[in-house]
Amino acid sequence: MASDSPTSHPVANRTSNDLSWFAVRVRSNFERIAVTHLRERGYEEFAPSHKTERHWSDRKKEVDQFLFPGYVFCRFNPQNRLLVLTAPGVVDVVGWGKIPAPIPDEEIERVRRMVQSGLLVSPWPYLELGQAVLIERGPLASMEGILVEVKGRCRLVVSINLLKRSISAEVERSCVRPVKSVASNARPPARRIG
Repeated sequence: MASDSPTSHPVANRTSNDLSWFAVRVRSNFERIAVTHLRERGYEEFAPSHKTERHWSDRKKEVDQFLFPGYVFCRFNPQNRLLVLTAPGVVDVVGWGKIPAPIPDEEIERVRRMVQSGLLVSPWPYLELGQAVLIERGPLASMEGILVEVKGRCRLVVSINLLKRSISAEVERSCVRPVKSVASNARPPARRIG
């Protein structure tokens, strides 16, 4: 669902260094449509998903669900966001007042690495406080996050702070070591803008 290949569209010809990641809020169940249109318009988009098992009265089925329902991540210049805002399914860009709030590249890269790691990844309640850890080996080596325990198993939690949303992946306890905690950001919660 994520696209990393640029197209011949003029937006894509800019270097990714002059563009920032933003959270784009989309209508319910419009993530795939928004991603398709943003990609066709030449934007780098990212809509991570995970497999989950759904149960109906007569059957079970494995389905693909978005890790951040209602949001698509897109890299663009906030001064030129009209093409993003006019894409089908797009509601607005998350920000502070009328100013779109960029998401640090490191947060997007952590989510991308977790999704590509092959580990079981799932949405997780956002955590502001907790034990910060560093993964020393394995598919998530050198990644920092918050360590939690669920049903006797360790999970690494990483967050998109602007959205107050998190995801987690199961990790081996022997692969983690504590790191110094970073003070939480004192900004007020983000508001959605158009």
